Amino acid sequence: MKKWNLIVDVEKCNGCFNCFLACKDEHVGNDFPGYAAEQPLHGHRWIDIRTFERGQVPMVDVSYLPTMCNQCDDAPCVRAGQGAVRKREDGIVLIDPDRARDRKELVDACPYGAVWWNEEKRLPQAWYFDAHLLDRGWKEPRCVQACGIGAMRSLQVEDTEMQRIVDAEELQVLHPEYGTRPRVYYKNLYHVTRCFIGGTVISQAGGVKDCISGATVVLHRGERRVAEARTDAFGEFRIDRLEPGSGSHTLEIAAPGHARELRAVELGSSIYLGTITLRPPAR
Repeated sequence: MKKWNLIVDVEKCNGCFNCFLACKDEHVGNDFPGYAAEQPLHGHRWIDIRTFERGQVPMVDVSYLPTMCNQCDDAPCVRAGQGAVRKREDGIVLIDPDRARDRKELVDACPYGAVWWNEEKRLPQAWYFDAHLLDRGWKEPRCVQACGIGAMRSLQVEDTEMQRIVDAEELQVLHPEYGTRPRVYYKNLYHVTRCFIGGTVISQAGGVKDCISGATVVLHRGERRVAEARTDAFGEFRIDRLEPGSGSHTLEIAAPGHARELRAVELGSSIYLGTITLRPPAR
């Protein structure tokens, strides 16, 4: 059977909050019997936008991560709900607005923090893929419709087809170690989970400094060659998708007509090494 999935491209998301606002517009003040009670005006973020910063001035990378109910195939909230939360055949997770009343423990059942407590209604609530719209023939939830830059895609496909897309686009899920089998996937998640090493390479000869374009920058860890990059027209380089906290590395910088430079780097989080000066080889 075809099931619903959501793909979020972290690299495209610019933090405009349109998805957040579309969710608010759809659910605040609106009651959908059988699906959800109305969302409170304040306090709930069924779709939440988290901000992440990497690097150091002047090389800083700011990324935005939309998070929501992951529509897990092995959802802890479904197990804890004992009938108050159900997993539909199309993959969507629904918290029953009648059966879940006074079940505050369901908020804590979600390891992602995606279930919110409505104190006035005495209800746990979460984003449910706007199933009330899909059941009426809509082709996508409001958040996808509202995303003007295409950072969100919803797909209703067979599991085998979804796995093919996951492999082809190198998609990931949040916290795979939880074992919940989410149906919300992320593209370019390395902007949040990985770190980078960057710097600026210049030459200095005869009292003149200039950017070096096309210099080769190689990162080593022990005897292993980890990654390679080339400097751009401004002499800048960035080696990304590195494991945070991976310890001691050696950076080798080389350019024609210049002496090779070696730098020891201790990699904790993303780092900008500043200006690296290459000089003519010693005679």
